[in-house]
Amino acid sequence: MHTSLLQSRLNTAIIDDVRAALLEDVGAGDLTAQLVPADAVAQATVISREVAIVCGQAWFNETFKQVAPTATLEWHVNDGEQMAENQTIVTIVGNARELLTAERTALNFLQLLSGTATTTRRYADAIAHTPTKMVDSRKTIPGLRVAQKYAVTVGGGINHRFALYDGILIKENHIATAGGVTAVLAQAETIKNAATEKNPYAANAFVMIEVERLDQLHEALNAGATMILLDNMSHDMIREAVAMNMTFNNGAADLEVSGNVTLDNVASYAELGVDRISSGSLTKHVRAIDFSMRMKRIDAIK
Repeated sequence: MHTSLLQSRLNTAIIDDVRAALLEDVGAGDLTAQLVPADAVAQATVISREVAIVCGQAWFNETFKQVAPTATLEWHVNDGEQMAENQTIVTIVGNARELLTAERTALNFLQLLSGTATTTRRYADAIAHTPTKMVDSRKTIPGLRVAQKYAVTVGGGINHRFALYDGILIKENHIATAGGVTAVLAQAETIKNAATEKNPYAANAFVMIEVERLDQLHEALNAGATMILLDNMSHDMIREAVAMNMTFNNGAADLEVSGNVTLDNVASYAELGVDRISSGSLTKHVRAIDFSMRMKRIDAIK
């Protein structure tokens, strides 16, 4: 939903993410790397230990750029491609000390983002026979939102709102404290327009309301809602919701399902005819992909 915002943040985020990770890991210096002669040159190969979707090359490259600026990297796969078990995915040649220092940080980004992309691809493939789209959430690892949202797109998913400033998502607590469904929807456009002067993203911000019951859905449709999140509804309720939406201007409102979505049941939700399915599992329940880096000393950089 916000690909342009992601792209505008990407380059800066890559540099900043890597800088912060290296500060955390390297700090005042890599003590163990000093066991290796200062002028030693090495060749490193990174191997995937499982079938997965590759993601995170830019963060991997940036790590070596900041730590080992003279190193050369040759990738054998691209972001978004599936790698096989025990496949060599990248070869690196450079100063041995620098390669050792960069290793863990570079692999951390690669394993996390490949894990995010792989999880997303599994969900996207599970609903590929339907027009429904798989969408992420703000349930990202703190400090790595841009990285994980990028990985979601690599895996075939779509980004939801990027943050609190580029979309209005009215949830149950907003409804409970702001006067009800009709009242909050009436206020939302006014608030969005008022924020435009100070917030450059407000003008294009969408307004979505979350409903938990069918009577709330009916009220939201009557109030003119165009984007509605069906939260934790049963399959039967969602089926009724889709039918109700069709009675209001031939289904003009986009319907999104969220809550209790798993890889096992995501297809059954998509087959009910909703527009989107969102799940925090794409980014918060990620299992890192297993990579290994092996090094050997060589005579010189060729």
